[in-house]
Amino acid sequence: MEGSILDFLGSELIGVMSPVSFCMLLVVLLVSTLSPSSLPSSPSQTPIITAANLVYSENPSDSVVQKLEGALLNAAVFVLLIAAVTLLLVLLYYYKFTNFLKHYMRFSAFLILTTMGGAIFLSLVRHFSLPLDAPTYFLFLLNFSILGVVSVFGRVVPIIITQSYTVILGIITAAWFTQLPEWTTWVLLVALAIYDLVAVLAPGGPLKILVELARSRDDDLPALIYEARPTISRSDGGGQRSRTLDVLVSGVSDNSSVELQNMSRNVENIPNEEVIDTEYGRQRTDDEISDQGEVTPLMVPNMSEIAEVDEERANLVEMLARERRDGGDVNEVTVTQGIKLGLGDFVFYSVLVGRAAMYDLMTVYACYLAIISGLACTLILLSVYRRALPALPISITLGITFYFLTRLLMEPFIVHMSTNLMMF
Repeated sequence: MEGSILDFLGSELIGVMSPVSFCMLLVVLLVSTLSPSSLPSSPSQTPIITAANLVYSENPSDSVVQKLEGALLNAAVFVLLIAAVTLLLVLLYYYKFTNFLKHYMRFSAFLILTTMGGAIFLSLVRHFSLPLDAPTYFLFLLNFSILGVVSVFGRVVPIIITQSYTVILGIITAAWFTQLPEWTTWVLLVALAIYDLVAVLAPGGPLKILVELARSRDDDLPALIYEARPTISRSDGGGQRSRTLDVLVSGVSDNSSVELQNMSRNVENIPNEEVIDTEYGRQRTDDEISDQGEVTPLMVPNMSEIAEVDEERANLVEMLARERRDGGDVNEVTVTQGIKLGLGDFVFYSVLVGRAAMYDLMTVYACYLAIISGLACTLILLSVYRRALPALPISITLGITFYFLTRLLMEPFIVHMSTNLMMF
């Protein structure tokens, strides 16, 4: 039976929106807590040149036309750089330089945690006047960064630690992006939403090619992504046992893209399989099966040792073993791996609310609700179209729209009503 994300949309929304909300909350707290003079790059100091402001450095004395033209140039250069890097990533992945890509991502995560994260942590130490000496600071930062790299890219680390460090990477990156000039920030967000739409949906788009390559190889995407914890469900109907393992994988599979992959495998037709006796938890040979009679197996294709079963399959084996001992019956097992959200989505969602936090909290609430609503709409479209979808366009469009509507219309109206006691 074919599953749908609508069957478990509530849990999926919570599994994705909770870390996204937490990331946005901490970015807002960082922006609100740290004064402009204590931030890594403040307007009062010489601005740090980044990939997002290579061409134009915004000055308050510039005219509106100059700011708009400069912001458009900055956004164009930044999007071109992202497109070039993504294309290079696709080429390396196509020619199977997988180890190089993994080492590159580990090195990038380590740099983010040590340099950008270290600067933010040092700003917090100065702001709160924490009694911390330099050797202790560097030792803590080094241990924190190494643990983060191991947690994000390790295979035996508890998933809650992996998820936590993925969110931390998003918080650190977003906190730095909030220091971009205002005009550059808004134009850049719009440009990234448009690029995301083209890169994922257009024929020949780099993200579309990357997703298709990873799907054809049955491999993980070479990108930093947040993966919700998988869940396992089973049907309760009676009748003849089914040996079909339905796997539903849905999610944002790459930076700012959504993938819904629904596949059904009939394990009886896959050669060179191994049968795991669910009653004793060990492998059975064909001779043992013929001598001792048929058992209810879990067919695990393309595995030479039971130790290679991953966490989700191991939980599945334990569940079937318990039901076998209890005399239970299983018709169909569905393994749901949850939604995979790209780290770039965390970053640019948080940049939007971080910029709103520089104005007032009412604008923050409006932008937050708009982003979450856009993400929910993306998940619903995901269940309808069953293909890779970008996660930025709807949320960014709604967030920017509500930001300016709240700032220009709603906030002046509410302030006027409150000051004149017309609400009472």
